[in-house]
Amino acid sequence: MPKLDLDQIPQTNATGYPPEYAVQVKERWYRRLAPASGITDFGVSHVVLKPGAWSAQRHWHEGEDELVVMIAGEATLVDDDGRTPMRAGDVAAFPKNDGNGHMLVNESDADCVYVAIGRPAVTDCHYPDIDMHLFAGTGRQKRKDGSDFDWETK
Repeated sequence: MPKLDLDQIPQTNATGYPPEYAVQVKERWYRRLAPASGITDFGVSHVVLKPGAWSAQRHWHEGEDELVVMIAGEATLVDDDGRTPMRAGDVAAFPKNDGNGHMLVNESDADCVYVAIGRPAVTDCHYPDIDMHLFAGTGRQKRKDGSDFDWETK
């Protein structure tokens, strides 16, 4: 049956951020829908942001288009253009390699829920606010000066 049972798909708040940048996303809970559904051409995540949580550190992808569809609640889109309210039914698009760092922040008192569509992590990702460049497929994270982040993935 094509309908997915979200309760049967594991939910996680795992992150690959260095510890000093992980605290903002600790209340971001997501389910990877593509593996559970058999979809392989793109990635899809069902995401719940608890009050105060961030979707990610502000970032942009070299080779991944992203699309976010708000389902419930509200969040604030923070990008190079400023702050934009996002409510149920709103859609935001992030073209690959545009250099516009973006993230969602739940500044409300209730959960917000959205679906993020993109590709699995197969392209480099840049984090302008935290001086980090993630190299796709390797998990290596470097600073702009070329030095590695000194930590171990948990």
